[in-house]
Amino acid sequence: MTAVEALAAMERGQLNSETLVRSCVERIAAIEDRVRAWTYLDADGALTRAREADRVRNTGAPLGPLHGIPIGIKDIFDTADMPTENGTVLDAGRRPSRDAAAVSLVRAAGGVIVGKTVTTELAVYAPGKTTNPHDERRTPGGSSSGSAAAVAAGMVPLALGTQTNGSLIRPASYCGVFGFKPSHGAIDRCGVLEQSPTLDHVGMFARSVDDLSLLSRTVFDQGLGDAGLARSLPSSDVRAATLDPPRVAFVKTPVWDLAADGTKAAFEHLRDNLRDHVRDVELSPLFASALEWHRIIMESDLAARFENYYARGKDRLSEALREMIERGQRHATADYQRAQEGRVALQRELAGIFAEFDAIVTPATTDAAPMGLASTGSPAFCTIWTLCGTPSITLPLLTGEGGMPLGAQLIGAYDNDARLLQVADWLAKKRPQRLP
Repeated sequence: MTAVEALAAMERGQLNSETLVRSCVERIAAIEDRVRAWTYLDADGALTRAREADRVRNTGAPLGPLHGIPIGIKDIFDTADMPTENGTVLDAGRRPSRDAAAVSLVRAAGGVIVGKTVTTELAVYAPGKTTNPHDERRTPGGSSSGSAAAVAAGMVPLALGTQTNGSLIRPASYCGVFGFKPSHGAIDRCGVLEQSPTLDHVGMFARSVDDLSLLSRTVFDQGLGDAGLARSLPSSDVRAATLDPPRVAFVKTPVWDLAADGTKAAFEHLRDNLRDHVRDVELSPLFASALEWHRIIMESDLAARFENYYARGKDRLSEALREMIERGQRHATADYQRAQEGRVALQRELAGIFAEFDAIVTPATTDAAPMGLASTGSPAFCTIWTLCGTPSITLPLLTGEGGMPLGAQLIGAYDNDARLLQVADWLAKKRPQRLP
């Protein structure tokens, strides 16, 4: 059941929050030993909050848009009533005194927080304990590993996550759920572990586009405090404005050669099936530098933001993260500035494409989730869009190697998240079955 379906059932009196939350708690108890999506579970507290939600509903009082809906929160969002350990032993037992801004909005909207989901180490690359719900031998992706797996496994209908490179879109693709990285700054990042002010995005996982729209309307920053996007808040019905067929650009990007043969074939097939609405578009040569610019910005910002972690416990950081921080310490200021200028130039290039097209379609990942849990997979197909701050959504429409999910990624114009959700709804309805 999606969140929108559950809300409708509750409004009709066919379901209550306690029953819904209890079913989620029972599902977690049944399969958590295999999926390992949670770092902290507050089952008793969630049931207490669900009963209170039902009591309020029965009084006839005004209700928030998430009233009684269970949700998971990535363990880099501060929560005043639960630990926030950021996926590192250096923060073991950490107890924030207040909620992150997005968590406060979820609570105010009536959402029932079930617990904290697993993140990779400091939301970078070193994996946590989570497995892929479709095949426990495979990675769920990262860094929002637990959030994606929890939604995919039916533990909760909604979950919050973040992305600084491919941390939302990649695990959504690997786990076969809908993932949404809004425009940079659309959701207030206050109280969320900071890696890079330029690249950090707050986003979400769900099992339908309608649910993405529901949650984004709840947590989008309407106060213009963090490059707010109040003027592009999604419609209450993402289908309402989808009257004209969208114009979609099929873009291979400079990393197309990294895609597996099966991924290339699946996207050629998707393009052929959408031929009346899709046109091939080649990005300018400037985009060939995007991954390097992203790397310089990310590593430099990690060196600055994680300076305290490095100073008090570098020997307890993973080798990969320690090396990223040390490379960031060595980057010249001039290189960092050139990377930032390059980012702005790419944004101008994309603005020209979005003047003609409603969305870009491209792979979300190089392939289906790879075997093994030592790596979270390649973020290469996400990097450009994170660097440029454009909104992106992955839809579980395709099938990759071994019958595993493979996401189709849609990218929209910066500050036009509403239109991207409409295009995503159109594509999900037009191609409801997973394509080979």
